[in-house]
Amino acid sequence: MYFTDRGIEELEQRRGEEEVSLAWLSEQLRTFVDLNPDFEVPVERLATWLARLDDEDED
Repeated sequence: MYFTDRGIEELEQRRGEEEVSLAWLSEQLRTFVDLNPDFEVPVERLATWLARLDDEDED
């Protein structure tokens, strides 16, 4: 497990049973970037990767 997986594991343990909309997630990502501008590029890359997941199936 990577060091960064600890946060993902905590998220899954604490909120893994919840269902959220992509609109809610998008708003949370915007808020996070507003509070932590140094993370704008990684969050943008994650959002783009998530948005394009289905594109890989088309190739």
